[in-house]
Amino acid sequence: MSGNIELLNTTLAATRAADRAALIAYLPAGFPTVDGSIEAVKAVIAGGADIVEIGLPHSDPVLDGPVIQTADDIALRGGVRIADVMRTVREAHEATGVPILVMTYWNPIDRYGVERFTAELAEAGGAGCILPDLPVQESALWREHADKHGLATVFVVAPSSQDARLATITAAGSGFVYAASLMGVTGTRASVGAQAQDLVGRTRATTDLPVCVGLGVSNAAQAAEVAGFADGVIVGSAFVKAMLDAPDEAAGLAAVRSLAGELAEGVRKR
Repeated sequence: MSGNIELLNTTLAATRAADRAALIAYLPAGFPTVDGSIEAVKAVIAGGADIVEIGLPHSDPVLDGPVIQTADDIALRGGVRIADVMRTVREAHEATGVPILVMTYWNPIDRYGVERFTAELAEAGGAGCILPDLPVQESALWREHADKHGLATVFVVAPSSQDARLATITAAGSGFVYAASLMGVTGTRASVGAQAQDLVGRTRATTDLPVCVGLGVSNAAQAAEVAGFADGVIVGSAFVKAMLDAPDEAAGLAAVRSLAGELAEGVRKR
């Protein structure tokens, strides 16, 4: 069965044709529970998210700040497994028709088996993977299987990436390019920073892929700012924090749906 890279491509093409950025939401699988995470994905989509990234919880994250680390710890202590990640992708996609990607560090895939992981993600209706710690020069095996199964390979670029390095990374990727707005880990911030706009411009000079910006966006004003120069606005920690701060799961779902609505309005006001 083929994955949904084409759905991802057409979704990003449609938002571009509508002269707006896509809203891409990140939520970890298994937080607060597996069932709760599936409902959270449905809630952010109902609120206005165009695309969703499902985080595969990891005990040693290199990109994630304290908010997402806390959620990952809750998920891992709850016993979340890769099968639960696949179930989250499947049920969220079947319920909404929206492209769903998995964001994961490389070690779990390596341990699980590349062929097994890509085949199961495609069968679940996944659109691809974001791989923040997989070096491009070591990605040939992954890309071979991802291509075979119709999955996007999204690499992360950073403000420190030199132009030649950007060209190497974007040539190997598909779906979109994840541009980290600043050096550091995930988390909400008071401002997104001028580095992001410079990075988007330099990345676009190397590729026709959409360039989507993550790290630091937490409100409608920031979403509108980033939407002014990027093809997509990626929001994770703000959604996770809204659920962590909620008194119960129902309140958490209402909070993430409301936040998605505010952010969706923001990306349309660029």
